[in-house]
Amino acid sequence: MSFSKLDVLLSPIEFDSLAERDLSSTCCVVFDVLRATSTMTVALANGATGILPCGTIDEAIAARSANPNVLLAGERGGLRINPEISGSVDFDLGNSPREMIPETVSGRQLAMTTTNGTRALKACAGAQRVWLGCFLNLSVLGQVIRDCQPEQLLLVCAGTGYNSALEDVLGAGAICNFIWNDLGQTASDAARLARDHYCNSRDQLLEIGSQAANARRLLCIPSLAKDVPFCFQRDTFPVIGEMADHGWVSA
Repeated sequence: MSFSKLDVLLSPIEFDSLAERDLSSTCCVVFDVLRATSTMTVALANGATGILPCGTIDEAIAARSANPNVLLAGERGGLRINPEISGSVDFDLGNSPREMIPETVSGRQLAMTTTNGTRALKACAGAQRVWLGCFLNLSVLGQVIRDCQPEQLLLVCAGTGYNSALEDVLGAGAICNFIWNDLGQTASDAARLARDHYCNSRDQLLEIGSQAANARRLLCIPSLAKDVPFCFQRDTFPVIGEMADHGWVSA
């Protein structure tokens, strides 16, 4: 197996440039480890039938208006969207993977908006395939990538605000490491950097990941602190979410 190219988009500042690229022969994996892609992965594993990534709160509310059975999920500043934030609507769920229990999400569709993760997914529209990446599904994701043998593979780190996020770089680096022996000389400098970060951290992944800005913020919120170790579990939800051309993510 060989790839024509492996690249990692390290910063959300680069999202806008994706719209100008021809992604038709590129497979993308989006990492928002803390927490959007982890949360979506758990929701799909627990029976959610589809998730619509929404770039804005209004877009999510419009999806609910079109289908009243859709659950609204999302966050701003890490916290569940309430009427003060949305201007009108109290969202059913936040962005915690621990909320996505079968009793709540099984058989349901979700419209979800987060600060960066859903924007990153929408930025990849037009790619050949778009997968959700996180530590929770790492090995099965790596194997699917191997089986697919994409001509080009782009790992997209959602980041925080306009900044890179350590946890997403570690996730992308873990996938780089998983497929490294198949790559030859086709990895970009950014891919090598991400892999080096992961290889230097993997024996203390939770400890080092907990030092990331996102993790430190979550750990200071008692109701969300457990999300950090939850999202750094490896291979506990071996389900791969994939975004189709119509914009919905399903297992």
